[in-house]
Amino acid sequence: MHRGDAMEPLADLYREHAPGILGYLRRRFGRRLCADEVLQETFAQAAARPDRLAEAESPRAWLFAIARNVAVRDIRRRRPAAPLPEDLAAPLPDEADLRLERMRRAVASLPVEKRETLELRLRDGLTYDEIARVLCIPVGTVRSRLHHTVRELCEALRPPQP
Repeated sequence: MHRGDAMEPLADLYREHAPGILGYLRRRFGRRLCADEVLQETFAQAAARPDRLAEAESPRAWLFAIARNVAVRDIRRRRPAAPLPEDLAAPLPDEADLRLERMRRAVASLPVEKRETLELRLRDGLTYDEIARVLCIPVGTVRSRLHHTVRELCEALRPPQP
């Protein structure tokens, strides 16, 4: 078999999953890392382990897990960036934007583990099993986190009682 033939399944996976992984990296880690470089390293590591790809129950979850691990390792090697001053935020013009901003703040205030689990489910469309593989936790923990996270968000967004 030629090397090009062996790389074709990985090329197909790249075409199918790279946009989603790149979006996840940008949302999850923001400016703390170069998402394009992490994506490249993710697929380089995947290419170096074709046997693991063949064994993966969910290639998508396997790739997300590699990307997450590469990103975390990259961030740990760097110094944390100083936060931007709060006065740089633009004012919100209308009520719909205010509700959306309230939701964003509620999500941002969640503990990292809950926020990441929620984003993998809602933004990236991973199944519970795939999320469990990405985060290296039991699927029951994924279910529990999502259940409690939704309850917390509902409570945080409930209008105050007079």
